[in-house]
Amino acid sequence: MFLSELIPVPQARDIIQKKQKTMGTEKVRLEDAHQRVLAQEIISYHSSPPFDKSAMDGYAVQAQDTFGISPSQTTKLKIVDRIGAGDYSNKILESGQAIKIATGAPVPQGADAVIMEEYTYERGDELEIMAALTPGENVSYQGEDIKQGDKILDPLKILRPQELALIASAGFNEVEVYQKPHVGVIVTGNELVDPSPNLEGAQVINSNQYTLRALVESTQAWVEVMHCRDDEELMQNALLDALQKYDVVITTGGTAISKGDVVVDVVDQLGEVLLHGVAIRPGKPVGFGMVNEKPVFMLSGYPVAAMVQFDVFVRPYLMKMQQIPYQPRLVKRRASRKVPSNLGRTDYIRAHADDEEVTAILSRGSGVMRSMVDSNCYIFIEEDLEGIKEGEECLVLLFDSFQVYNP
Repeated sequence: MFLSELIPVPQARDIIQKKQKTMGTEKVRLEDAHQRVLAQEIISYHSSPPFDKSAMDGYAVQAQDTFGISPSQTTKLKIVDRIGAGDYSNKILESGQAIKIATGAPVPQGADAVIMEEYTYERGDELEIMAALTPGENVSYQGEDIKQGDKILDPLKILRPQELALIASAGFNEVEVYQKPHVGVIVTGNELVDPSPNLEGAQVINSNQYTLRALVESTQAWVEVMHCRDDEELMQNALLDALQKYDVVITTGGTAISKGDVVVDVVDQLGEVLLHGVAIRPGKPVGFGMVNEKPVFMLSGYPVAAMVQFDVFVRPYLMKMQQIPYQPRLVKRRASRKVPSNLGRTDYIRAHADDEEVTAILSRGSGVMRSMVDSNCYIFIEEDLEGIKEGEECLVLLFDSFQVYNP
């Protein structure tokens, strides 16, 4: 296929987006909700804190009893009770009295401050105070964080540890979240074998099984990887079986525009190939189709091309299925060397960027996996640009921005 016959990247994205699927929702235990996408409003059952509590270990007092106090001008109070963690006092504190209190314990009635243990000296039931307090000092008031009936989280929030803590404080032990898609990855190729110190003849180590598994897992989706030989009947059976089990199928290998590559033909026989061949480097033989109303992404057998195809086309799809807010971050950097490109093709050049410059990796064939290891970004060259000059500002797509996060 000639360059003029390849479709532009934006058109390919539009075709894929028109077939975007989204997942339903499910209830999960709060301990299983980390990094899931919230599908409900969270209205708090409780106030947090649920009562006025001590912010530290010390003594509950009336602040007025400490006014004017310093290390050289101390005062003495009588200890009338002691409150441990999870306990409370029935005593009503009066002027001249103190109650020993643990962090998190309810502040007793009559007290309006807590003095840190470090600023006191205890002798039996007598407490010497060596610092002045203001009313409310070292006290966390009821509802200071959240109030009963408050809406504390909206849907579409990615649940980080801090959101989980807030939800738990609101009284929830389970939440409704969007389901994770189950993704089946079919790696094709007669020559592929598992990693081994010994290779024979034309054998090639099947590195894509690990690459694609990790890439899918980075989108929070479930994944299972299988291998299929380059045989049309075997491929048909493998694809049909995968379509019954999974929400999305990804294949790698068998997409080049040449004889002997069966994946695209099989997808076309079983369903519809909506695109095959995109003006992108690396990875132009990428394909996408629908079989039994399920999306099938057909990626290159070359590891680097498959990674780029995944980042450009598959990753946004899997994120959107789960309602994950996803926007890869484009930044501007100064090119440290000239970067050639051809008009009419979108280039994703492996590169390494710091806060000011970006350096293109020189050795970057579609099979050179070290080039991805040495990179932390792509230089993004749009189809209407004919390369980047040395010292020219260019667009850079940072790998860090591919991760799941709240914008």
